[in-house]
Amino acid sequence: MKRYSRQDQTTMAVWAAYCAERVLPLFESVYPEDDRPRRAIEACRAWAETGVFRMVDIRGASLAAHAAARDAKKGSAAQFAARAAGQAVATAHVPQHAYGAAYYALKAVAAANPANVAREREWQAEQLPEGLREEIMERIIILERSGGVSIKLRKGEGF
Repeated sequence: MKRYSRQDQTTMAVWAAYCAERVLPLFESVYPEDDRPRRAIEACRAWAETGVFRMVDIRGASLAAHAAARDAKKGSAAQFAARAAGQAVATAHVPQHAYGAAYYALKAVAAANPANVAREREWQAEQLPEGLREEIMERIIILERSGGVSIKLRKGEGF
């Protein structure tokens, strides 16, 4: 697994939080009383701002967001949006979880409106500093198919 500097990890966490936050309305519009994904994004931002890392808090926020995803309709934009939040906060523990936040955010967009996926991916790429952009975005693959859009996360060496 590739090692990132603390600064790169923090940058990736902030980026992951933004990716998740952009699709959070897709969850909250269906489950307005469930704040677990929002709290995960807030925990991610708190870690990025303070550098205070308590595994119990990070893990708890991530697991809660993923539990919200399991409670959501399978394959829905809401489910993927909750997963994006769970991955974002987990970036505090393992930087590569940022990839998952972007991946699930794109899956949420694809579930809501496949026509917006390319534009969302472009936005994601533009938010990353040049030194991380190519490395991260080359692993997030969009495949257009007759039945819609498929999002893949290419793992492998260094992941």
